[in-house]
Amino acid sequence: MTSFLSLFSIVGLALYGLPFFYDFMVTEYGWSRTTVTSGNALSRLVVGPMFGFIAGWIVDRFGPRRLMLSGILMAGIALIGLSSMTSLWMFYLFYLINALGNVCGGPLPNQVIMSRWFDKSRGKAMGFAYLGIGIGGAIVPLLAHWLTQRMGWHGALRTLGILVIVIAFPMAWFVKESPPSLLQKDKDAPPAPIGGIFKNSSFYLLAIGSMCSIAAVGGTNQHLKLFLSLDRGYVQGEVAKIISIVLASSIAGRLLMGWLADRYPKKYVMVLIYLLVASAIPLLFFASTPGVIYLFAVVFGIGLGGDYMIIPLMAVELFGLRVMGRLMGVILTADGVAEATAPMFVGYLYDLNKSYNAGFLFLIAMALLGACAVMLLPKGSRK
Repeated sequence: MTSFLSLFSIVGLALYGLPFFYDFMVTEYGWSRTTVTSGNALSRLVVGPMFGFIAGWIVDRFGPRRLMLSGILMAGIALIGLSSMTSLWMFYLFYLINALGNVCGGPLPNQVIMSRWFDKSRGKAMGFAYLGIGIGGAIVPLLAHWLTQRMGWHGALRTLGILVIVIAFPMAWFVKESPPSLLQKDKDAPPAPIGGIFKNSSFYLLAIGSMCSIAAVGGTNQHLKLFLSLDRGYVQGEVAKIISIVLASSIAGRLLMGWLADRYPKKYVMVLIYLLVASAIPLLFFASTPGVIYLFAVVFGIGLGGDYMIIPLMAVELFGLRVMGRLMGVILTADGVAEATAPMFVGYLYDLNKSYNAGFLFLIAMALLGACAVMLLPKGSRK
């Protein structure tokens, strides 16, 4: 429940909630699409390389709880700050705090907690925990639209920041980081060495595969509302419903992919997820055709649901639990770079061509490249 609420708040509300406000920023401040997506990009490029591995080392050495508490506070404060910004430097400052909150309180510590508490049913447990992202992401566009109608987008964003802290902080305060047996082992044994992993080709294939797919998912998510509202003329309520369907479908995707990962080789489940993402994005070329955008929402949502969840499952199978924090710190840092740069690059392509065609083709290529890299991973579990 702690991981569910933490991911619900930090990723579902904060991360997936922010793109809902991009078109308001474009309209009110006159910023370009490159600018409104550059906050996410630059903050992740700064925070990821500087703090990703350090956060993983802290988790392996001291446990995930304290890191999670600080991340929850930072994520909430970032949204409150963005709601009151008056200049571009404040936009970048609070986006930096938001990225740091995601590193400290988001997937990294929660993946470690779930991997410590569950073994044989790890995929199913991870799937249920990651339901928090899907439910939070499905709720936030509808909630943000409702709040915006009543208090403006500034008040809506401020309220979401307060909710992040109120929902996630209490449970994280009381969470137990490990089962008693594993906790004693952690006290008796020093952290396992990680140097050999960087000589293993599987590490690089996993990193490349996850980076490419996260780039495809992140680039699509960050531009979806801009594309639908400003380019295709969808009204705010309709856009909120479509985004909500995407995140609601991700709930089914997380449960389905978690179930499959417990029964079939994880690399094939990973390839299936990446192919779903690659097959969904071309549907955006036909967004004006009735019904197609809803088909996109369902297919993309299922792929999105499994995308982030399958990476730690594959990492544990390949490299084991004792290096999980540091390993995911490195991989999530690499993924953060991809998730940061892809939306900004797509925004640049749009500003250059006044069309999303080139950007969507780039995202499709990224998803397919990720699937190719994962196909080269070994199938069996590393003992």
